[in-house]
Amino acid sequence: MDRLWTPWRFDYIRGIDEKESGCVFCRIPAENADADNLLLHRGRHAFVLMNLFPYTSGHLLIVAKRHISFLEEAKNEELEEIIGLARVCEMALKAEYKPEGFNLGFNLGRAAGAGVAHHLHMHVLPRWGGDSNFVSVLAETRILPETLPRTYNRLLPHFAGLPARR
Repeated sequence: MDRLWTPWRFDYIRGIDEKESGCVFCRIPAENADADNLLLHRGRHAFVLMNLFPYTSGHLLIVAKRHISFLEEAKNEELEEIIGLARVCEMALKAEYKPEGFNLGFNLGRAAGAGVAHHLHMHVLPRWGGDSNFVSVLAETRILPETLPRTYNRLLPHFAGLPARR
């Protein structure tokens, strides 16, 4: 059997049992470290950041600012902003990466595959015909052609014109 090593994933896997105190999605916007946290935009009710463990290049997360778990708990204005930001993410990713399609979705609850099950967030994944997403199923390995900081720097200008909130 061939092996593809991904030592960076060990910190994530180990973190499942050694969770830091508090919610990561509550902590990130409270810090003044947007570039370090790969936070692209702060809205009134939601924010956009890059996934630290992406399925594809440009895998973004749109996160509710309030600590809620399910869509039924969200206010209409929160849902409207999340969908509006999904549209901005789609346009930014189309401009930079020319994907052939997108997967957008919520994993609500641990049983549905949510990594952060207690804080509502939406995934935005650009997709290409023939992309290597199958490798993650077969070998538990992701293949990404560029570093996260480079992706962040490419996408950040697309969010510059949006009204920012702190």
